Amino acid sequence: MAEADLPLSSDAKMLTLSGLAVYTPPIREIRKHRIVGFDNRDARARPFNLLRTSFAKRIKEDGHRLIGITSATPAAGKSFLSMNLASSLARVVDEPVFLVDLDIRRASLADEIGLVPERGIDGFLDGSVDDLSTIGRRIDGTTLGIFPTIRRTRNTAELLAGERFAFMIEALRERSEAATILFDLPPAFASDDAMIILEQLDGYVLVVDSGKTTRRHVQDVLGMLQPTPCIGSILNRYRGGLGDSYGYGYGGPDYGRYYDHPEPEA
Repeated sequence: MAEADLPLSSDAKMLTLSGLAVYTPPIREIRKHRIVGFDNRDARARPFNLLRTSFAKRIKEDGHRLIGITSATPAAGKSFLSMNLASSLARVVDEPVFLVDLDIRRASLADEIGLVPERGIDGFLDGSVDDLSTIGRRIDGTTLGIFPTIRRTRNTAELLAGERFAFMIEALRERSEAATILFDLPPAFASDDAMIILEQLDGYVLVVDSGKTTRRHVQDVLGMLQPTPCIGSILNRYRGGLGDSYGYGYGGPDYGRYYDHPEPEA
């Protein structure tokens, strides 16, 4: 597709929360996947309320808007944390918060809120969808907009390295009213997708799975993803001690199963 045919011309309309179709997540799905960030009365939301405060302060100080959330290893609870952080953050900021699913091989964010999308970010990247606003959903009663993807198991790197991905990031950065845009990314060692994506983002948060993610994993991720800055880390499933055996390798069985099974939550 020639540049002139791309749908992001200088007169392209703004991507606004009000321009997204409203979606009300079924209560049973919210409870099933333990999405507690929408409800400040839920005691389980407290860690995410604390996290959102430090997160919001950090990105404001650094002037960041587009932040990826990744992990070193599979099954670290990354998507669960992405959804809860985004929903919790959306309750306290004045401007909209957007959450974009770029873990195309898993496409789990829609499942977490019981959404069955007809089109997704993958469609925009392959040219079958021209308008990002037709992909996004505004969560009823909140300032959170979610942009799902539909699962693909092949050629994801080609989609993410293409011209349309760069134009999508430009649209989100320059023509979006959202003050903060979070991206649920693949684990760093599952494929090179996270490396490709982060070349165009402002920074990332690293989810560390207590007792499974090793010091070597963390060091290698930080090296791999340079020069994009890591603005912080989240220690997930912490039970009073790291318990790190330093014995996990990058080629273990979890990587072969990662795209076949749902991601465990925190």
